[in-house]
Amino acid sequence: MDTLLNRLNELKRSGVRIRVHQRIQEFKHIDTQSPDELFKELTFCILTANFNAQRAIQIHTKLCTCFSTSSKETLAKKLKACGYRFPHTRAAYIVDAMEHKHALRAILHTLDGHDRRDWLVQNINGLGYKEASHFLRNVGYDDYAIIDSHILDLLERYHIRRHPKTLTKKRYLQIERLLRSLATQANLTLAELDLYLWYLETGAILK
Repeated sequence: MDTLLNRLNELKRSGVRIRVHQRIQEFKHIDTQSPDELFKELTFCILTANFNAQRAIQIHTKLCTCFSTSSKETLAKKLKACGYRFPHTRAAYIVDAMEHKHALRAILHTLDGHDRRDWLVQNINGLGYKEASHFLRNVGYDDYAIIDSHILDLLERYHIRRHPKTLTKKRYLQIERLLRSLATQANLTLAELDLYLWYLETGAILK
């Protein structure tokens, strides 16, 4: 872990720190009082699951204004036309999520910690622990780890944790505790750590 900590500290002394700070501020300025803003971020996280992040951003930017109004069939056609990999499944998830659009604000503000994330996983089709954590990070909550294949590959490369064959809830929480320890040692929040790790693995800082 020391080697990875050294790399993180190097990045914190570089121009990457400014980019990470800017991105975190963008997350914190999402209007969590607005059902439309929350739903917009929720649909983005539904789209990114098992799909290229940059392409998901492009498709979401193009189509997000119709997510609250299109039928499943119409939305699936639009996603397919954009080259999205799972048009029918994700169109169904997005339309189904509409029933929770106006409850999200109250849920986020009433629940905390694992309960907040568990509610999302249990009630929003298409969200697992990674996607629920991604959504929470994108609307300003900084104590959830977004554990995807990029992060798992990085942890294995630095000999910190072997890439599990399957990522169960138990393993997710175990790896999250490991990342929380790493974040504490690096004097970072989990949200900041995720952006630094993503940069180390991909050379990019995305949402």
